[in-house]
Amino acid sequence: MAELNDLCRAALDAAEAGEQVEVYAQEAKHTDVRARKGEVEALEFSGSRGLGVRVISDSRLGYAYVADPSLEEVVRAVATARENATFGTEDPVNGLADHPASAEPIPDIFRDALARATTQDKVALALELERLAVTSNARVKKVELASYGDAVSRLAIASTEGVSGTYERTDCWCVVDALAEDGETQSGFSFRLAHEPGDLELQACAEEAADRAARLLGATKPKSAKVPIVLDPHAAASFLGVLAGALTAEAVQKGRSLFAELVGQQVGSGALSVIDDGRLLAGPGTAPFDDEGVPTRRTPLIEAGTLRGFLHNTYTARRGGTVSTANASRAGYRSTPGVAPSNLFIGAGDLAVERLLEQAEGGVFIQDVSGVHSGTNPISGEFSVGATGLRISGGALGEPLREMTIASTIPEMLKAVVACGDDLRFFSSVGCPTVLIGEMTVAGV
Repeated sequence: MAELNDLCRAALDAAEAGEQVEVYAQEAKHTDVRARKGEVEALEFSGSRGLGVRVISDSRLGYAYVADPSLEEVVRAVATARENATFGTEDPVNGLADHPASAEPIPDIFRDALARATTQDKVALALELERLAVTSNARVKKVELASYGDAVSRLAIASTEGVSGTYERTDCWCVVDALAEDGETQSGFSFRLAHEPGDLELQACAEEAADRAARLLGATKPKSAKVPIVLDPHAAASFLGVLAGALTAEAVQKGRSLFAELVGQQVGSGALSVIDDGRLLAGPGTAPFDDEGVPTRRTPLIEAGTLRGFLHNTYTARRGGTVSTANASRAGYRSTPGVAPSNLFIGAGDLAVERLLEQAEGGVFIQDVSGVHSGTNPISGEFSVGATGLRISGGALGEPLREMTIASTIPEMLKAVVACGDDLRFFSSVGCPTVLIGEMTVAGV
C-alpha cells in the first residue's frame, strides 16, 4: 500500500503544463463503543482512505476523487479531474493557494497513548462512563446513551504551487445522556473531547450529565416575562454555531449573512469577543494548516463588540481582495474546500459562574435549547427556540423550568451581553463560557 506522500507525488507528476493541480490525501481509523446496563450495546470499527484532486486550467475547476487508490488510479483521477475542468464554468477567481510559509508543526495533537490503546481499553472506558453516571446521583439509575469514540488519522496535501504538508492526529470523545426519575423522567447531557483517553475526565462528564438531569425533576412552566438570562456553555454554543455561518466570507458573498457590510461597526457589547484560532491546543479543530495547506492562525472576528472581519479560504479571499484566514475546510477527500471555523469561541471573562448568577437575580439559567438552527432566521437573526433551565434566586440555581421559549434577535442578543464567565469549553468546532445576557423574553404561561 502506497504512503500518502507517494500518492501525492504521483498526482503532481501527472500534472500538465499550464494547469494547477492540488492533491488532498487522507486516512483514518475510527472506533465507537456504546454501553448499556453494564454491557456493550454496540462496538463499531470503520476506516477510510482516499484522495481528492483539483485541477484548474484556463480558470476552470475540475475535481475527482478515488478511494484506497493505487498509484495508477491516482494518475487516472488526475486525468478525470482534468476532463471535468473542461465542463466547468470559467471563473477568474479560481486558483490554488499560493506557496505559503512553512506551517509550524503541532506535535501535541497526536498522542501515542491513544494510538496504542486496545479495544479492551476502549470498551472499559464506555462501561466505566455508564457506571459513573448511574452511581453519581441517587435519582439517576439508567442512561439513554453512554459512549466512547476515537479516531486516529493522517492527512497529506501537495500542489503544483509549492504547497506541501502532512500531519497526524488522535482524537477521542465521550458522551453520556443520563435519565433521572422521580414520578417523571428528565434527561441530562454531557460531552468531553481530548487527544487521549486519560484527558477525558470521565468522572466529571458523568456527574455533570446526572446532575443536569436530576435538577430538572419537578420542572414547571414559567410565566412570560423579560428577565436576565444566563446561558450555560452548552446552550451558548448552540447559538454560536448559528453565528459561525454568518461569520464566513462564503455566507457574506452569497448574501446569506446578517453581518454583511458591517466590518468596523459595533455589532455586540464591549464584553463580547469572538475568535477563531486554528492553533489553540484546547480546541478540537487544531491543525498546523488548513485543508488547502495554508498555515493556521488566530483570527479575531469580533473584538470588544466590533466586527473585524470574516473567515476566508483561498477562493473567498481572492474574491474579496484579501488573504485567506486558513479556514478552508473539507468534509473529507470526497469534497472540495468550503469555509468553516477551526476553533471558534467566545472569549472567556474573569468572573466565576457564581458571580454571573448574582448579577442575574430573578432571571433564568438556560441549560438546554432546542431548534436553534431551524428556529433562527440566518438573514435577520430573529429566533424563537425551546428551552429548559432553572430560576435564579438568591444568587443560586432555584426551581427547575421547562416548556418555555426564549426569543430575540442575534444582533440584540450580542449587544445585550453583560459578561462572560471564566469556564470556556469546546463542543465540536465551537467553544463558549457561561454568558450573561442583560434581558431576553421568556415565554411560558
